[in-house]
Amino acid sequence: MIALDLDETLLNTDKTISEKNAATLRQLHAAGIKVVLCTGRPINAIWKYLEQLGLTTSEDYTITFNGALVIQNTTKDVLAQSGLSKQDFQPLHDFAAENGYPLDVLDFDQVYPVADLKPSEYQKMLKAPMEFVPTAFADLPKHLFSKAVMATDPATLDQVVANLTPELHKQYHVVRSQPKILEFLAADMDKAVGLGQLLTHFGWDFDQLMAFGDAENDLGMIKAAGDGIAMLNGQPEIKSAANHQTPTTNNEAGVAAYLEQVFPKVLA
Repeated sequence: MIALDLDETLLNTDKTISEKNAATLRQLHAAGIKVVLCTGRPINAIWKYLEQLGLTTSEDYTITFNGALVIQNTTKDVLAQSGLSKQDFQPLHDFAAENGYPLDVLDFDQVYPVADLKPSEYQKMLKAPMEFVPTAFADLPKHLFSKAVMATDPATLDQVVANLTPELHKQYHVVRSQPKILEFLAADMDKAVGLGQLLTHFGWDFDQLMAFGDAENDLGMIKAAGDGIAMLNGQPEIKSAANHQTPTTNNEAGVAAYLEQVFPKVLA
């Protein structure tokens, strides 16, 4: 199984998959190797990538919401789901209110910009077909949520990270998925959790997983995989944790370049 982060890994900086990466992955998929996209986005926001890669069979799944939802691509049947309650986000809401930070809370279908806090830039940044429903924290529905995000300029997020208390770090798995997006997941949640559930579904373990990533929200799967691969353009912490590194960057089809080294006969 090949697991792939999207931004700055499989995707070029312009948010497209190069034809070199796409052709290589389609060829491996046709040869029986499972290709799994791993993202913080919902599946409808990445459907064009799944179609481009041909990941539309009954055996194809995606890891969404950074591990909180494992979903079958075509039927949208849920293989595994976990998350947080409204009450779980109370300390984070209080922290945001005290410091003047924005906050968006996501379930598995829509986004709730928290209306009693500073206005968020997340909708503008996400550019995905999800419904945004501004809602005061007190009025959030009492159901399962996938995560919360703070979306603002990088300097402000640097300040947020510096101000996070030990209690908040204990309560949430906090990851900087992009320079302008800080995500708050359940304390034990990351992409490796969803991948572990999917591997178990197929009767496999992490030794049969190859995982590509570049940023801190990829660290769990990079460490867990039998072969964890950091992008040449990846963060230093990811490179230190990885077994290998791509020979080129995301903008130079680094994923394909590495796969050509590992599967020369299949890709001949």
